[in-house]
Amino acid sequence: MDAALLHRVADGVATVVVSHPAKRNAMTADMWRGLPDLLSGLAADPAVRVLVLTGAGATFCAGADISSLTGSDDPQALAVAAEEALAAFPKPTLAAIRGFCVGGGSQLAAACDLRFAEEGSSYGVTPAKLGIVYPASSTRRLAALVGPATAKYLLFSAELIDADRALRTGFLDELLPAGELDKRVAEFTRILTSRSALTQAAAKEFANGREDRDAHWSAQAAGSGDTAEGVAAFLERRTPDFTWTPPPR
Repeated sequence: MDAALLHRVADGVATVVVSHPAKRNAMTADMWRGLPDLLSGLAADPAVRVLVLTGAGATFCAGADISSLTGSDDPQALAVAAEEALAAFPKPTLAAIRGFCVGGGSQLAAACDLRFAEEGSSYGVTPAKLGIVYPASSTRRLAALVGPATAKYLLFSAELIDADRALRTGFLDELLPAGELDKRVAEFTRILTSRSALTQAAAKEFANGREDRDAHWSAQAAGSGDTAEGVAAFLERRTPDFTWTPPPR
């Protein structure tokens, strides 16, 4: 199969699959370029409540396919634009990781809100092998996720770390036995789609440092009815039926 970003939407969950089997799902220049537009369309789709990013087969993403770049391509600019589009996705995002999550793969995983992985997966940030200066925004995101010391270890050495260490450092949120990743991701995304999209959207912005949006989200909450529904459902011991949807972007 040719290199492609595949996607499907079912039960409120959009799944984006990095598919380039011949290169361990390395991202081509066209894939980097196409990701922001794909995410924009999914963000505007009211049927999408959660986004899952994963790789085809037994690998998440082994980085960038350098052979796909032309003389006019700036690989860092392509990767950063895709990373920033993923980080700005307004709904919860989850990376489901198997196998190698290296270079640009780790960059994409770090841009997701959460990362669930299968035992045996490997992680690395490898620009020091190529003499590349890792982008400032990507470095800050990595350091915020795993701490400055681990970020320096990864960037200075370009060494791979195993899944247990990735979990201990905070890069991963959950580590699953082999064969259990899909089941857990399906279970957790069902939980997310049952919760208040209003709460999730506001929490995502606040956690990402947008404290200036406090008044906006207070107004959204006041006009949504979600709080009243949540309290009523709790008192009546039933599942809440939250109705708030994001305003058009």
